[in-house]
Amino acid sequence: MNFDLNEEQRMLKDAVDRLVLDQYAFDQRARCQDQADGWSRPLWAQFADLGLLGLPFAEEDGGFGAGPVETQIVMEAIGRGLLLEPYLATVVLSGGLLRAAASDAQRAELLPALIGGDLLLAFAHSEAQARYHLADVATTARQEGGGWVLNGAKRFVLHGDCANKLLVSARVSGNRRDEDGIALFLVDATAAGVSRRGYLTQDRLRAADITLDGVRVGAAALLGEAGKAFGAIEQVVDAAIAALCAEAVGAMEQAQALTVDYLKVRKQFGVAIGSFQALQHKAVDMLVMTEQARSMALYASMMVNDPDPLERRRAMSAAKVQIGRSARFVSQQAVQLHGGIGVTEECQIGHYMRRLSMLEFMFGDTDHHLAQLARDGGLIAAHA
Repeated sequence: MNFDLNEEQRMLKDAVDRLVLDQYAFDQRARCQDQADGWSRPLWAQFADLGLLGLPFAEEDGGFGAGPVETQIVMEAIGRGLLLEPYLATVVLSGGLLRAAASDAQRAELLPALIGGDLLLAFAHSEAQARYHLADVATTARQEGGGWVLNGAKRFVLHGDCANKLLVSARVSGNRRDEDGIALFLVDATAAGVSRRGYLTQDRLRAADITLDGVRVGAAALLGEAGKAFGAIEQVVDAAIAALCAEAVGAMEQAQALTVDYLKVRKQFGVAIGSFQALQHKAVDMLVMTEQARSMALYASMMVNDPDPLERRRAMSAAKVQIGRSARFVSQQAVQLHGGIGVTEECQIGHYMRRLSMLEFMFGDTDHHLAQLARDGGLIAAHA
């Protein structure tokens, strides 16, 4: 199988890598973090100008009709630069839900503004009691007066503090963990009854806890069929896992490169510490683990559009297990080889470790996905 990028994909990679290199040096990232939203609006506008916000959307919706490989290219660059911007929240998660569940009229209303960089979306799904169980939704929606009334609380909504609109999952029927009975609603972030508490995550990105207290939305706010949203949610979360795997590979690649550079210039006993064979072995082990993660990230991207939910879930769990193991190893070795400076705020490596730690836990940690893969019979059973 040929894993080489085609000409258009190479052009995309060159453009994104150049943007990150020019606009996201370590000191520039710190300045972006200090801005009101915790990220750079001007850089987001450049994302729009380059067409990155429209990559995964169909051409008839104003996008470019790109696939998972193009998303992987962008997410790897985001990982290398430790970008703070809400690409995952707005384009991958929320945009994926619009593609999967929104009507033609809803997409026509929302996507031009999203692709142009004017509309920020956030997927409000996680709840305190749910852990990693996607179907565990206690937030409720009841029909009233031709519309819906939403009540509940969402936790760790990625970039939910700056979003213009929220895509909210709510239960319209069934028990709390039933896959049937979940619906998706488009809610204005400033609507009456919506309260948001934004905060910094450990990797210096932004998230929010959101409370919905008697929030009223019209019938047009419903995405797709009431009670049948779980399939779309599961599919989009799988796509997000593949995107996170790609971001982790980019972060590991850069952490490994920075560590090798440090070994060449840091001196002890009058020589560069990179001349010590034991440290060379550690650097090689970091490279091997990064390449193992890269192969599984490619596999995850290949399986994003698999029509069989079980096959797709197996692939994402397997990829997430390897990514988690590689991310932990690479980040810990990078910090160890840098010594005490590696955990300081002024050193890039500590920031890569924080982000890789977050990526391991998002949408299921290593233990969760290993158990899930075991319950599903593993990859060998999947391809037997």
